[in-house]
Amino acid sequence: MSASRYLTLTALAAALAGCAVGPDYQRPVVDLPAQYGESAVSAGRGTVQNHWWKLFGDAQLDQLVEKALRHNTDLLAAVARLEEAEAVMREAGATFFPEIDAQAGATRNRTSSVTATPMPAGTPMLRNDRSASLTTAFEIDLWGKLRRANEAARAQALSSRFARDSLQLTLTGLVSTAYLSLRALDAQVTVTVDTLASRAETLKIQRARLSGGVASALDVQQAENAQAGVAAQLAELRRQRAAVAHQLALLSGEPGLALTAGNLDKLPAPPLPPAGLPSSLLEARPDIRQAEADLIAANAKIGVAKAALFPTLSLTGALGSQSKALADLFSGPAGIWSLGASLTLPVFDAGRNSARIEQSEARQKQALANYRKSIQTAFKEVNDALTNLRENSLAEQAQATRLDQARQSLHLMELRQAAGYSGSLEVLDAQRAANDAAISQLNARQARLAAAVELFKALGGGWKGE
Repeated sequence: MSASRYLTLTALAAALAGCAVGPDYQRPVVDLPAQYGESAVSAGRGTVQNHWWKLFGDAQLDQLVEKALRHNTDLLAAVARLEEAEAVMREAGATFFPEIDAQAGATRNRTSSVTATPMPAGTPMLRNDRSASLTTAFEIDLWGKLRRANEAARAQALSSRFARDSLQLTLTGLVSTAYLSLRALDAQVTVTVDTLASRAETLKIQRARLSGGVASALDVQQAENAQAGVAAQLAELRRQRAAVAHQLALLSGEPGLALTAGNLDKLPAPPLPPAGLPSSLLEARPDIRQAEADLIAANAKIGVAKAALFPTLSLTGALGSQSKALADLFSGPAGIWSLGASLTLPVFDAGRNSARIEQSEARQKQALANYRKSIQTAFKEVNDALTNLRENSLAEQAQATRLDQARQSLHLMELRQAAGYSGSLEVLDAQRAANDAAISQLNARQARLAAAVELFKALGGGWKGE
């Protein structure tokens, strides 16, 4: 083949390469309401960015999240999967360029002198050959197979990136929720220790009353049972606190993590979302973006499968030199070159390629269903989170009112005791009632803050307000 014909063929192939079989991706339409059906108790304003956990204003929580984002083993594995996917993407992109290899060799041959076809007189029996060349091979992307494969690889790399982002969001949510639980347990332990002391004082008084003949053995036994019950509650709270601390150590990738005691009261309530949040905020969720990237990849692989039905055109070439003497290896007369082209067309495969197309189309349908489901699930999760935030906020307000009333009752009982109208037992009962209300208020506050965390997660890490 002459060089001019080779160039003509290359130009023709490049022109044909403008077409690509298989469907072009178009984002599916998913019918959703323009806004969420639920809302918070009162609308908020402002913008919450991805570092939403900093809104709690707790330095220890910030450190835990940072440690988790650096050292969590699940996240490190996700980062490694992303690196692998990006390497696959670069490999797919390399197919657009010719592969060039360098070769060099030297041989020494001896020719037989007694063959049926004798060598011409004067031909040396020993011969040295030396060669050096560059070879190339290149597949012309006539039907877009390589472009579809590259499109799929890029989408899969994006999918791995969004999977990492989704895991980061989940991880920060788990750390934040566990930390809130830890702080709630710390506060409950403090209140329960006070309640246990109150029960011990009640038992002491009842024993003194029994000795004085104004109380029965049943009264003492009931006081002992009540004290034992509170002691058991305290032990369970401490067990739960240790389990949550161990979970935080695992999440942060630091087995020897030590956490000092704290309190929920110092954690400010995060801002509420503005009224009428648009459902388009779901597009920021990394799990939805991952599902769409998977759909794009599956869509592109249909084109890869369909391209197998069409001819494959490959070009090859070589340029080098060959000489028996090393000194002449790079001289003009030693030059050699070759150009070639090959066309491969499937003729009979017993339906293998058609089956592969059907497989790729079925996988695309699966990816489409998963994409639609991810959006619908996300919409449900946001509405659930808004409902939980609203109801937990109302519950916290009610429990705060109950706590205020219990403390007022305790104060009045102490005044009555000072005036001689009430005894120590009545004051201790009021004190324990206030402690019970305090624990209920702590649980309600933890539930409200945890609901805020779930809303941040459901919205993909934050929102943009006015």
